[in-house]
Amino acid sequence: MVAATAWPLAVACLGTAVASALLVRLGLAYARRRKLIDQPGQRRSHAVPTPRGGGIGIVVAGVLAMAALAGGLSTWREIGVLAAILAVAVVGWIDDHRGLPAGRRFGVHCLAGGLAVAACLHPAMPLPLAATAVLALLAAAGLVWSINLHNFMDGIDGLLAWQAVFVLLVLAALEAAAGEIGPPRAMLLWAAAVAGFLPFNFPRARIFMGDVGSGALGLVIGIAVLAVAQRDWTAAAAALVACSAFMVDAGCTLLSRMLRGRRWYSAHREHLYQWLVRRGLPHARVVGLYMGWNLFIVLPSILIITRLPAGAAVTLALAIHALAVLLWWRGKQACLGAAGRRRVPCCEN
Repeated sequence: MVAATAWPLAVACLGTAVASALLVRLGLAYARRRKLIDQPGQRRSHAVPTPRGGGIGIVVAGVLAMAALAGGLSTWREIGVLAAILAVAVVGWIDDHRGLPAGRRFGVHCLAGGLAVAACLHPAMPLPLAATAVLALLAAAGLVWSINLHNFMDGIDGLLAWQAVFVLLVLAALEAAAGEIGPPRAMLLWAAAVAGFLPFNFPRARIFMGDVGSGALGLVIGIAVLAVAQRDWTAAAAALVACSAFMVDAGCTLLSRMLRGRRWYSAHREHLYQWLVRRGLPHARVVGLYMGWNLFIVLPSILIITRLPAGAAVTLALAIHALAVLLWWRGKQACLGAAGRRRVPCCEN
């Protein structure tokens, strides 16, 4: 019975990956024709001109797969989620072509986050109206942060794509273990769409994801985390640990820039992954370090967390994030020390 159910999903995932790869290939030709090229520069981590916007293949394949899975978008939840994803993708696609003011992008992100929360928020335990409103605002803010942090972390070959595949697979497993059917299938289809993009972006990028892909994928991951986290505190702890690599690097870098009076909203190369590349590590090796954290720290921790009561699960999750912060700080100090010895500028606006 399980095999009979699994085979159609496996075929759907394979079809989604193939469709994504074909669409990325078309996107590569389109980017070259329209000269959508990211040039190397002081605030970039690549050395050769590279087309951008390949994430359009992920978005189109993922949206079509979700629509097919939903069987015609018959509920508000399905329509709201896909509308939010498409809104973020469209504003990213426009930004990839001609650039948009940050305020307009942020406004669309906020609207998309609110729409997604309205479609998805259904906490397992009934709450008073005021508490529900606060929870909804926090969830919407979390989705907006997810959109932007995944955009920040999309700076070297393969990093975001591998992270997205890992997180979506883990969250799908958590949902499936809880007896859910629809959400884990959607997560697996999105993971398959990203897998179709990976050969074009790793180990050497022939095309970048662009804002169209990184923003939409950030929202997809945020919605997946929200779906898992609404179940109970133990599930929420496990979901946040799954995202710890990107959450800590993006969060600590942003806080560090704010505390030092930097223009935190401007482009920069001060994330740990960018410093590691500046220190001389190949992109593939840096991706390996982040995936090593995921495989050897995150996965075992989640296996433990899912067997713990709520209080202990949250405590362990906080400890894992504290360890990630410590490693981020130690790694940053090592990179800054090497930069000082080589007389490389250590700060950027």
